[in-house]
Amino acid sequence: MTSIGGAASSGMVDWNLAVATATRLMRPGPDVSRDEARAVVAELRRHARSAEEHVRGFTNLGTPETHDTPLLVVDRPGWVRANVAGFRELLKPLLDKMQERRGTSPGNMVMGAVGGKVTGVELGLLLSFLASRVLGQYETFAPATRDLPAGAGGGGRLLLVAPNIVHVERELDVEPHDFRLWVTLHEETHRTQFTAVPWLRDHLEGEIQAFLAETDVDPMTVLERVREAAQSLVGGRPEGEEGDEGRSLVEIVQTPAQREILGRLTAVMSLLEGHADYVMDGVGPEVVPSVAEIREKFQQRRAKGASRLDMALRKLLGLDAKLRQYRDGERFVRAVVDEVGMEGFNRVWTSPNTLPTKAEIGKPADWITRVHRKPEA
Repeated sequence: MTSIGGAASSGMVDWNLAVATATRLMRPGPDVSRDEARAVVAELRRHARSAEEHVRGFTNLGTPETHDTPLLVVDRPGWVRANVAGFRELLKPLLDKMQERRGTSPGNMVMGAVGGKVTGVELGLLLSFLASRVLGQYETFAPATRDLPAGAGGGGRLLLVAPNIVHVERELDVEPHDFRLWVTLHEETHRTQFTAVPWLRDHLEGEIQAFLAETDVDPMTVLERVREAAQSLVGGRPEGEEGDEGRSLVEIVQTPAQREILGRLTAVMSLLEGHADYVMDGVGPEVVPSVAEIREKFQQRRAKGASRLDMALRKLLGLDAKLRQYRDGERFVRAVVDEVGMEGFNRVWTSPNTLPTKAEIGKPADWITRVHRKPEA
């Protein structure tokens, strides 16, 4: 197995163990022959090229020269390796701080090695759950590795997970060629967002690093807060305290400062996901003949999840919030475009100051008033 970034097994997380655990536990992919698999990969690459042109023409964002990030059609283990490399890069400042706080005494080093393996297994479990569900992903903070190239200067990469796309198109019983193009339209929109808006990646990374900087760097404190959060989820909350019903584990362990940052991140992610859905629906009728059927079946799949366990895990991990982001963000984009047109909407990409707030996602008219209508002198 390829090591993730050198000495991957050292420190607070055993990254190689995370990859090994996820790979061992993930579900097998759909049954396809080697020739079928090659044909799917080739078709996804063709669709990605055509989707790039459709998205650029519909959004008026970017040029052919700005698309400098690679497209990778991967299997489930490839998706896991790519995401572990991204996590390792993004979390490095926090983990380094936790490592320094823990100290280098022999006892702490032994406990750290054990804790790193436990964390590696836990991360592997999470990734094994997600690996069979993600259809595509623009990996924003992707470092280049030998097996996984990235854009110049860490500019990201677009991943399409071929076995998952085949699995879902069969599950929904939709026309395969149409579904593959429909998926690439959504994912290509994300690539366009980040390649056409140069400041967006750095802005998001700054917000995420600010969020992580507010995290308690004492590992025991972090574990204690997670334990308390878990108790609240299973009904162990002391009587009379405010409830955490409806909140994910990720939300419960936040500090007040982190909640503020999360509000801004939620607004940005709602914008990005809603914009991708809006573009997919806008382009779809012209180039995807069965788009109406695909959209209806896919929305039903999104809403209900695959099983009761799947729904419980979605809620615990905060994935149900992502579903709301698609819906709320798409409504925001549609309302703004209807009012001020696509060029008026594209002012959202001017600077971090023109991004919608979490409140404005729910009230598009407030964003239009703030960004488009100057107050009277």
